[in-house]
Amino acid sequence: MQDNFDTFFANSDFDIHEPHSGHEARFLRKLKQPKKKFSISYKWMSVAAAVILFLGFYLGSSHQKRQYDLADVSPKMAEAQDFFVTTISNELKQVEKFRNLDTEIIIEDALEEIEELEDQYKLLQKDLNNTSNKSPIIQNMIHNFQQRLSVLETLLSQLELVKQNKPQNEII
Repeated sequence: MQDNFDTFFANSDFDIHEPHSGHEARFLRKLKQPKKKFSISYKWMSVAAAVILFLGFYLGSSHQKRQYDLADVSPKMAEAQDFFVTTISNELKQVEKFRNLDTEIIIEDALEEIEELEDQYKLLQKDLNNTSNKSPIIQNMIHNFQQRLSVLETLLSQLELVKQNKPQNEII
C-alpha cells in the first residue's frame, strides 16, 4: 500500500511553487469588491407576463367554438329544454328512492341507456352547430329528451312492481 502512495506522488505533477508576490493583497481586494447583482427588471417581466396572458386568452377564445343548444334556438325551445331537464332530474330523484340491492341491476341498466341517449344528444348538439337546416335536428333533440323520459317512466313502473311484489315483512 505504501508503494502505491509513493508511485502516485512520484508520478503526479503537483504545483509546489509559492504564489507570486502580492497574491494575498489581490485576493483580499477581490473579496472587498462589491458583487455584481444580476437583477431582472420587474417592469419588463410584468409586461411580458401580461402579453403572454393576453395572447393565451385571445387564442383560447378564438379557437373555442360556441356550442349551440336547444335553448339557443328560440325562447320556446329554451322553455321546452328547461321542462325536459327539470322533469328528468325529478324522475332521477324518484328512482334513487327505490335504490336497494333488489333494484340495483334494473336501475343501472336504465341509467346506462340514459347515458347512451345523452351521448347521442351531444352528437346532435354538434350537428346543430354545423348544419344550416336545423329543424330535423331540433326534432331529434326533442325526441331524445322524450326517449329519456320514457326510459325513466318505464323504470319507475318496474320499480313499483318490484316494491309491490316484495313481501311486506321485508319492506323497511
